[in-house]
Parts: sequence; structure tokens; C-alpha cells
Amino acid sequence: MAQIQQGGAPEEKEKTTALKDLLSRIDLDELMKKDEPPLDFPDTLEGFNYAFNELGQLRHIQTGDPFVFNYREDLHRWNQKRYEALGEIITKHVYELLEKECNLEKVYLPVDATDNEPKSFIFMSKDAMKNPDKMLVLIHGSGVVRAGQWARRLIINEDLNSGSQIPYIKRAMKEGYAVIVLNPNENYIEVEKSKVQAEQPSPDSSDEPAEKRERRERNPKETKKRRDFYEKYRNPQKEKDTLQVYIRDNGSPEEHALYVWDNFISKAPAENVLFVAHSYGGLTFVELMIQREADVKNKVTAVALTDSVHNVWHQDANKTLREWMRENCCNWVSSSEPLDTAVESTLPDCPRVSAGTERHELTSWKSFHSIFKFFDEALEGKDTKIKPTPTRRSNRIKHEDL
Repeated sequence: MAQIQQGGAPEEKEKTTALKDLLSRIDLDELMKKDEPPLDFPDTLEGFNYAFNELGQLRHIQTGDPFVFNYREDLHRWNQKRYEALGEIITKHVYELLEKECNLEKVYLPVDATDNEPKSFIFMSKDAMKNPDKMLVLIHGSGVVRAGQWARRLIINEDLNSGSQIPYIKRAMKEGYAVIVLNPNENYIEVEKSKVQAEQPSPDSSDEPAEKRERRERNPKETKKRRDFYEKYRNPQKEKDTLQVYIRDNGSPEEHALYVWDNFISKAPAENVLFVAHSYGGLTFVELMIQREADVKNKVTAVALTDSVHNVWHQDANKTLREWMRENCCNWVSSSEPLDTAVESTLPDCPRVSAGTERHELTSWKSFHSIFKFFDEALEGKDTKIKPTPTRRSNRIKHEDL
């Protein structure tokens, strides 16, 4: 009996060592993928059993319930992929609304692109290059949003009015504006790598810890049983391996805005150009001003920023540019103060006022009527710019919400 116990000890020790080795190798995120359902989602709203009702709210076709993120419990990654798949459908749906409901035209960029070249696009009203009076230009923030959107999650969880740019477009066109809708996040296309490329391992492609790899290489007699024991837990779903091919002259939001300015806005006959720029869109506009200061000052009448993340110090905006912003721009920021209440600023640029909400993504919608009033006053030439006074500072914007 004693001999049996002594003989079993090395075997138990080997199992313990193998288990420790396994645990040190396992990527928990990858392990979670092992038992999840296929990442195969519908490509239409109807396929998801959702539709927009007459109020512009996304609702389940059978139950009438709002969108449910946690469709499958304990499968967060799968739920997130499902949400992202729905988000892509929302983007296409908004594009359709821009063309069919707002009567805008899709214009591809670069204007001289070849048939095989990656392309982006913007949306323009039919009178964009004819209207001699005024033009509205819309710039959204960074992230997954595309032309026509302020915030995808608002469109999904609340309604089209709060999350899309459609109310701005419709009101502007009703009031005689030409309209251009920028698409600053459409910077590249993704193409699937060839099978050969996908199978070529990079020098650092192994997810195995370096010291474990070195130990294994020193011990070529590692048993097949142990390898199989490890690989059993390393067979997650494989997602497509893609390459990003950037779009010429539109490879970043800043490049895109500059390109649209040079090729469209600056050439349009409109005497008054007015901008609405949300979040990172504000930074993009300031960068445009830095690159085309004289032209922008000459053509732009007013700029409404909504929770803009620009920084005139970090962006090296000169004194004359900052002075122009003080006279012609206003930033509606997230704040607990009532709508249009002046909010203290530490930057020497444009006045800041409350958007009437503490939610970053809602600032463009909550300040909608105030912004058009601001534009009316600017067009009328009235000296009614809102001046900042010391009040409670607005909430800081988290990086992930930009």
C-alpha cells in the first residue's frame, strides 16, 4: 500500500505542474469565446425583429419593447458583437433617410477617385453649390458614428431625433440653408487578408508567455497529451483578419474636413457658412481654422460647438484665431445648469453655455433650438453673443465618450 502511495506521488505532482502550466497559458478572454454561439447576425432591421415606430423609436416588432442588450445572459462579448452588428444596420438606415427623407445627395471622395480606389462620401443638398445665401455644415464626433449621426446609442436606445442630425438638416433646409453633412470617421476600408497573409505568424504572434515558450523549447519531449489538454481550451471562434486601406486625402477627421473645405465649402457661393460641430468635431473645426484661417474667417459667419473637446493651447491656435472664436463661436457644454446659462471656461476662446443636460451625447439635441436662435442672431448681425460669467464648471468629458 505504501508503495502505491509513493508511486502515485510523482503522477499527482506532474498533474499539478501541468495544471499550473495550463492556467498560466490560458487567455481568459479567449476562453470565454469557446462556448459562445456563432457570430452570425442578421443584416437587416427586420432580421433582428426591430423597426422604428412613428416616433422614431427602435422597437421590437412583436413585443413593442425597446432594444435589449443582454439578449443572452453571461455572454457579454457575444451581446456586444450583436449590438455592433445592429449598429452597422443603423448606420445604413440613417444613410437611406438622408437620401430619401432629407433629399440629400451622396457625393464620393476623393472627387477624382479611380474605380478601384477606396472611397469615402459626404451628403449634400441639391443646392449646396448653387445657394448664394447660407449653408449649414454638420460635423459629428469620433468613434463609430457616421454621417447623419450624433450618437448611435441614442438612436438605438432613445430615438432618431436625439441621436441623428436629421432634425438639423430638415430645419435648415426649411429655412433656406444649403446643407453639407461631413463623414469624418470614414477614413479607410477594411479588406480581408489573403489566406497566405493570415497564416504567416509574426515574430510576436504567440500568446504564450515567453518563459513558458523557452521552457517548452528546452524540453522537446513535451507529451502530446499535455498539448491536447491545452489546445482543448484554445479553440475560440476566429474573426476575420483584415487590413485597413486608408482613403486618399481623407485618412483622418482633420484631413477629411480640410478636403471637403477645399473642394466644396470654399467653392460654394453661399455668403454665410455656419457650422455645428459636436465633441471631436469641434477639435476638427479648430484644426481647419488653423490650416485655412483667412478663408474660414472670410466665409464662416457662426460656429455652434456642442461639448467640443478642442483645446486652443494644445492645437497652437494663434491670438487672432482665438479672438475670432470669441466673437463668432459658442460652445454648448454638458452641465447641470439650465439651458443657455453661462459656464466658466479656463480657455481663452469662445463663450461656453449650458446645453441643459449633463449627458455628453445629448448636448447637440438639447441645444437644438438655442443653436438656431444663435444662428439667426448672427445672420442678422446682432451683437448678442453670450458672454461667459463665473459659474459652476461643466463636467469633464471622459475619453471614451468623445
